[in-house]
Amino acid sequence: MIHTTIRPMSRRFFSRTATLSRALAKRLASGPRAMPAAPRRVLIAHHLLLGDTLMLTPLLAKLRTHYPASEIIMTVPPAFAPLYQSRPYGARVLPFSPRMGVQSLFHEPPFDWAIVPGDNRYSWLAQALDTRCITAFARDTPGYKNWLVDEALPFPAEPAAWGDMAAELVAGTPPAPYSREQWLSPAFAQFDAPQPPYCVLHVGASSARKLWPAEHWHQLAEMLVARGLQVVWSAGSGEEALVAQCDPAARFPSYAGKLDLAQLWNLVENAALLVAPDTGVAHLGKVTATPTVALFGPGPTRLYGAGEFWKNMPYLPVVLDDLPARNQPTLFRRALPWLKGDGGRNAPCAEPRAVYGRGFACVATAVADIIGPGRDEAWKSD
Repeated sequence: MIHTTIRPMSRRFFSRTATLSRALAKRLASGPRAMPAAPRRVLIAHHLLLGDTLMLTPLLAKLRTHYPASEIIMTVPPAFAPLYQSRPYGARVLPFSPRMGVQSLFHEPPFDWAIVPGDNRYSWLAQALDTRCITAFARDTPGYKNWLVDEALPFPAEPAAWGDMAAELVAGTPPAPYSREQWLSPAFAQFDAPQPPYCVLHVGASSARKLWPAEHWHQLAEMLVARGLQVVWSAGSGEEALVAQCDPAARFPSYAGKLDLAQLWNLVENAALLVAPDTGVAHLGKVTATPTVALFGPGPTRLYGAGEFWKNMPYLPVVLDDLPARNQPTLFRRALPWLKGDGGRNAPCAEPRAVYGRGFACVATAVADIIGPGRDEAWKSD
């Protein structure tokens, strides 16, 4: 009996083989390698996590500002595609994952220019899609990732947020800061959403090092309820146990593992407050302009905070000072000297060690700051 099902590892192998062979063929057949002054089609090629993908928004904004007539296309993991259905900044997304087949992408017309933020292995994908010129940050490792990069730019010498850094792959003045009307809300399947006003406490994270202790989440929920606010829990699929640890008596509604990203957008967008670790959901709070308190563990605020593009959003980082795990001066396998020893200079608390140590006073202070005086009293009367 012959089995025709292709396992994920096999699909990844065939996708990589098809991409590499097609990229080499397109490269050998290509003419002069230069970006036209007015590129008609621009590709952003990557496969980043949700937070890193959302932080590429300054790149979309800058491309639209400097190339208003260009068609902008960006690869995104399939689960993220619904968030972009309104085509923010006129950009279209191509669902892509190394685990899926790439044949459908090969039907795209050639590109004049490709930008590869992050991992330069995706320069090979850009070349396979018949791109005339490829721009990326320099000195990725191993070296083969850089072979097809035509314009290799250094990382900024001065501290900057990742989104602002990615935008520097495009020459010219920075984009205007983000405003909420620039990204329309996606359509979503109806779900049993809470009635406003409510607060979302998102307890999940992509790394265990980013998790806040369950007892602190429980204490925060009790504090918010005491101020007359409704609390709902959020976490990703497979993280339901985290909510159970934070709320053993199941006092508050939980959406852990129940929502897709478009539904999660709606939950966050209509919340009066979002508290989350430094993860994709905290960055979603920036996009939806939801008052957000982001809890930073090993991630540096200067790199993953608001930066210049998101500076007008209601967003407060709470960080642990002097964390040894943050003392790593690399980003996407490149040296970034100014990242070393990031002490969380944006911390809104005089004792940031309390965030991941003894208590939750810093988070309570940040929540009070972002709510503002009298805001919770107004919610009680809504």
